[in-house]
Amino acid sequence: MIVLRSVLFNLVFYVNLILQMIVFTPAYFLVPRKTAWFVPKNWARSNHWLFEKMVGTTFEIEGLENIPKSGYIFAPKHQSFWDVYALLPWLNDPFFILKRELTWIPLFGWYIKKQRMVPVNRAARGRAMTEVMDRTKQEMASGRELIIYPEGTRRPPGAPPHYKYGIARLYRDLNVPVVPVAMHPGLFWPRRKFLRFPGHFKVRVLPPIEAGLDPDEFLARLVEVTEAASDELLIETVRNNPHLPLPPTARQRLNELKAAGRG
Repeated sequence: MIVLRSVLFNLVFYVNLILQMIVFTPAYFLVPRKTAWFVPKNWARSNHWLFEKMVGTTFEIEGLENIPKSGYIFAPKHQSFWDVYALLPWLNDPFFILKRELTWIPLFGWYIKKQRMVPVNRAARGRAMTEVMDRTKQEMASGRELIIYPEGTRRPPGAPPHYKYGIARLYRDLNVPVVPVAMHPGLFWPRRKFLRFPGHFKVRVLPPIEAGLDPDEFLARLVEVTEAASDELLIETVRNNPHLPLPPTARQRLNELKAAGRG
């Protein structure tokens, strides 16, 4: 049943994306940019409904009161495609720094450009990267929130932390708070796999780290608070979903926590 539900969900997920982009395209490009966010946010909500009804997976969010009103960096753990879109309905006017090739995709790229995402040529140096930072500062100055995944790429649940120093540079240069977010959607929507697993998990939005710290001190604090919350949620999620097939990284981390008296 899990295989069948996974296949059906994946199929409907992408059909839903294509259909909503086609149906809402006229409205999306006619209304003001910020108003147009209703289209991707509606798509995210519909995916939550599909994930629950077709796979049996639900989630809850703790700590929404920790999200500032505007002008901050949102820094979630990154384990799955789920966390690329899932939290959009709870954010006001977010934007990403993303690879420029995404803007070349027909229709999808037009959606990205409408929301003034900041494209970057990863091979660029010097002036091109300065332009990216200038664009980012402009968007932040208008009160938007920048979504950054501190570890850069998707990591399996329980994997040793591998935070990139880039977020510390952004924190220093933008001079805004950073909101860490811990969660384990990768246990239910694994990276590089088509299987989707039923169950329930929590997303924990942590108190913001204030602006103005030394970049090294900031990065150490970000890793400390995020990983502590991730460990707590890993233990809780596995305990409440004993049917889950755990990846080796999660099993190893659970064994480490148990040996330390925390499991």
